Amino acid sequence: MTRPPTYDDANLLLKLYKLRRETVMRDARKWYAGEFKAKTLEEWRKVCPLGSQMNAWWRQVTSYWEMVSSMVTSGVLHPELFAANSMEALMVWVKVEPFIGDLRAAYKNPGSLKNLEKAAGIVKEYLKAQGPEAYDAFLSRWR
Repeated sequence: MTRPPTYDDANLLLKLYKLRRETVMRDARKWYAGEFKAKTLEEWRKVCPLGSQMNAWWRQVTSYWEMVSSMVTSGVLHPELFAANSMEALMVWVKVEPFIGDLRAAYKNPGSLKNLEKAAGIVKEYLKAQGPEAYDAFLSRWR
């Protein structure tokens, strides 16, 4: 059993939410959620070429959620509180999951986005516990 959430968890979650509202981050999140549709490494390279605004936005969104996820996987942030308030992390993961193996191989970094992968799994299980079709309905909106 995990520890109960604390006021420190809640305060950290609120600080992380505030960071998501920063103007450039908001633009990056809007692009990622609405326009990023790569399903393969080759598509990703075309959509997010080095030096492009899309590449910067992709890195900003994925590195933000990797950072936040590391707080969950290391025990700094309560996992269930995170899951109840961070569906966006799962969305970020399901959009990169189809080509993450190829991305990790291309950059010779098997640990790339591993914290995001683990934290997204926590959110996925939380969502499945909400109802038998909740995860599939969520997935259909983002893939």
